[in-house]
Amino acid sequence: MFRLRLSEPGFALVQLLLIVFSCTAKQLLCKRRGEPEMPQLAKDGEIMLGAIFSFHSSWKDRQDSFMRKPQPLECTSLNFRDFQFAQAMLFAIEEINNSTDLLPGITLGYKIYDICGSIARGVRVALALANGNENISTLSEAPCSRPGQVQVMIGETSSTPSMAIATVNGPFHIPLISHFATCACLSDKTKYPSFLRTIPSDHYQSRALAQLVRHFGWTWVGAIRSNNDYGNNGMATFTENAQQLGICLEYSVPFFRTDSADKIQRITQIIKSSTSKVIVAFLSLMDMDVLIHELSRHKLTGYQWVGTEAWIFDSQTASMDTHHILDGAIGLSIPKAHVSGLKEFMMDVKPLKASGTDIFTEFWETMFSCRFKSGITSADTQRECTGQEDLSKVQNSFTDMSLMPIINNVYKAVYATAYALHNVLMCDKTCNKKVQILQHLKKVHFKTKDGDEVYFTEEGDPPAKYEIVNWKRRKTDIVDFVTVGLYDASLPVGNIKKKKKSELKVPVSVCSERCPPGTRKVLQKGKPVCCYDCVPCADGKINSITCVLCHSEFWPNKRRDTCVKKEAVFLSYEEIMGVLLTTASLLGTCLTIIVAFIFFRYRNTPIVRANNSELSFLLLFSLTLCFLCSLTFIGQPSEWSCMLRHTAFGITFVLCISCVLGKTMMVLMAFRATLPGSNVMKWFGPVQQRLSVLGFTLIQVLICILWLTISPPFPFKNVKELKDKIILECALGSAVGFWAVIGYVGLLAFLCFLLAFFARNLPDNFNEAKFITFSMLIFCAVWITFIPAYVSSPGKFSVAVEIFAILASSFGLLFCIFFPKCYVILLKPDKNTKKNMIGRGVAKSNF
Repeated sequence: MFRLRLSEPGFALVQLLLIVFSCTAKQLLCKRRGEPEMPQLAKDGEIMLGAIFSFHSSWKDRQDSFMRKPQPLECTSLNFRDFQFAQAMLFAIEEINNSTDLLPGITLGYKIYDICGSIARGVRVALALANGNENISTLSEAPCSRPGQVQVMIGETSSTPSMAIATVNGPFHIPLISHFATCACLSDKTKYPSFLRTIPSDHYQSRALAQLVRHFGWTWVGAIRSNNDYGNNGMATFTENAQQLGICLEYSVPFFRTDSADKIQRITQIIKSSTSKVIVAFLSLMDMDVLIHELSRHKLTGYQWVGTEAWIFDSQTASMDTHHILDGAIGLSIPKAHVSGLKEFMMDVKPLKASGTDIFTEFWETMFSCRFKSGITSADTQRECTGQEDLSKVQNSFTDMSLMPIINNVYKAVYATAYALHNVLMCDKTCNKKVQILQHLKKVHFKTKDGDEVYFTEEGDPPAKYEIVNWKRRKTDIVDFVTVGLYDASLPVGNIKKKKKSELKVPVSVCSERCPPGTRKVLQKGKPVCCYDCVPCADGKINSITCVLCHSEFWPNKRRDTCVKKEAVFLSYEEIMGVLLTTASLLGTCLTIIVAFIFFRYRNTPIVRANNSELSFLLLFSLTLCFLCSLTFIGQPSEWSCMLRHTAFGITFVLCISCVLGKTMMVLMAFRATLPGSNVMKWFGPVQQRLSVLGFTLIQVLICILWLTISPPFPFKNVKELKDKIILECALGSAVGFWAVIGYVGLLAFLCFLLAFFARNLPDNFNEAKFITFSMLIFCAVWITFIPAYVSSPGKFSVAVEIFAILASSFGLLFCIFFPKCYVILLKPDKNTKKNMIGRGVAKSNF
């Protein structure tokens, strides 16, 4: 198969060749058969308008069974809808002819043809209207081609015939104004330069349908379309917009009213086996009527139908739906319209009778199921028509005014033509006579007597506005078309206005249910994007199209649909652990102060004065600071508290251990001084003791200064330890600095422990070295176990371990060194004597 690509001039040339060929064929037909195309309704006027409708719904091509020669088309099944359109045209022309403002002194005439929905007949009629040869007989010597007698053509109702007619009219610049051809393809001015319409393009309707489907949350739908230009082009635009909005089509099948029974059966099976509950029907009115008849046989109820303006507000379609297939249908319709006096005119068929006797006779006989006397045969069983039957008592598609919006489109098309002709008559000699009417038509902008604004866009389309209509079936089985919303294409995309009082009960139609919080979508293999499985998200992630990881300081909420700030945790004064540690710290402080008070009260007693009371008071002071420094570890960490807690702890403990070390060395020196020739006390007197304490402490101060200068501790948010919480803690800054402080304290404590251990057996009734040994043993045991406990404890518990170590070692020093002395002072005062201190003749200590 070869595909030919033509440029614009080439395409126009092909059009002209087709037209010439058609005209030649027409000429031969005129000469050979002598059967010219005759209008069904006609009236003379100074300016003639042409119209092309389908007064019959179907046609068939009759052939001679013996000669196999083509015979004239036979039209059947009278279509009352197009009679309404013709009546609207006659009404508008009568109003204009009676107007003194619009085309004054000019009479409009008309020629209205019936093409029975046939594209071939539509082309022949268009050529006849363009060439003015419809009255040429076989015997006439006049040429078939004459100057066109109509200035504008109105019609056709369907898109496909309109495309063929517009192709013929294009090169002649004869405007074709359609009232119901909605195919978006007709907006292409390169192919159809002379086509205009008074109904919005399907380009807007398809977009609106996609947004309507998305508005109700339907993401899994089926689709049926007319297998013609209207359905195929409209569905293609709908599919494109639906995909952009995240809507998936489970199936999309073509249908035409002449399809075979097998094909209709396949469509029925597709609908039955589908899982979607919504069907988008982009069908013409006749296709919809045939489809509903077939679906009713299979009782395919329970589906939500979404329809186009072609059938959604057609009362005839609603009355045919006796099996409630379309109950609850929703779709787009042309906004309701009212034309004053039009309904009364349509019920008066006198103008119709005067315009065409033959078509009127058929219309009247079909309307009342009777026969006029001239047409009655012996085989007829129908009653005789009197011509006086009351049309107002008939209920059918002609008397039904539900299609008034479309009827109004015909009315507006005639008035647009009149305004264009009026402007042409007012035009000067500079106008291009060939294209002037088309140019003026494109520029018309007026309001009808009922306030409808009429104008055309650059594509020849009117502004796109739709009403959203819902079928409500009464108990009497009558369907009401309830307007539940509005759509205006000029508003932002997706702006569907829903009426406040409208409540719709719509089904759920999705391929996969929405994933619950905390899960993500995984597409199912070989299926559209609307079909997926829900897989749980990993910890710390919330659900979306894919699982989204929360920021390090955030955590999913209980629904796992958003990230919330993590709870900040630290060792506070309000929690039980903080209260207990604070109580222990204050208790230790109070006990130390009490001991200091007892020592001060009994400062002149031998047990207090022994072993340098100055160091004892300094030791009690340092113990008080040790107890109090543990409080800096409790509470929310700040920059100052982080630097203070470790440095205060390191310095106070070194001061404390230095005092204990001084007392231990004092005990050793005191007993060595009793040996003959020993001069040890000369080198370790009170001054040397103070200097040793000061020296040891200054080393720790220097280490702390270096630590704070190079890399000090700082507040830190630990987001890794606990998944759903932030631990507020103090980062060490320099780990070397921290362990240097701890290591120096441990070194002094170990040295003190060794000296006290060596002095444990000295001959003293109150050998303080034993108690110092026990206190240092406790101190070392606490801090040795502290290291693994501190490293392995999570979050605020590591802080609690450090506080516990400080308090435990402080209590150990307080109890082991001072409580035995307090016991003697308060409970055994008889032992608090100089003689008892010296014991077995050992030299007395230096008081």
